[in-house]
Amino acid sequence: MHTLDISEILALLPHRYPMVLIDRVIELVPGEKIVALKNVTINEPYFTGHFPQNPIMPGVLIVEAMGQAGGVLVLSESTSGKKPDAVYFMGFDHVRFRKPVTPGDQLILNVTMLKKRSKAMKMSAMATVDEKLVAEAEFLATFGDAE
Repeated sequence: MHTLDISEILALLPHRYPMVLIDRVIELVPGEKIVALKNVTINEPYFTGHFPQNPIMPGVLIVEAMGQAGGVLVLSESTSGKKPDAVYFMGFDHVRFRKPVTPGDQLILNVTMLKKRSKAMKMSAMATVDEKLVAEAEFLATFGDAE
């Protein structure tokens, strides 16, 4: 098990501000599971329009954060000389939003590998704030090889 700081995350993910949605990996078991965190701040650009009087993190960005954590899980285990460029979503199942995520929250993303084939994988994800479930999903992903 190991952890990753933001510079190590940026070395794996192709995303950059404002689309990097994980700040730290607090637990990583390559090929099995990852626990990542996102510090949700009022400075996030989407809060100016979603919603100015009652800022709530858009659900689609919570799902994106889950996917980015899953991407780090997949990309961190690449040991061959040819590293994939990125991990791409193929589909989502059982997506549920349970509670709103607001500025000041610390979003904890738990992603577990369910199945993995040569170029496709299925993962299960849960997002919590203060140990309360705020969202969950299963997703399918694939990756492309760097040239």
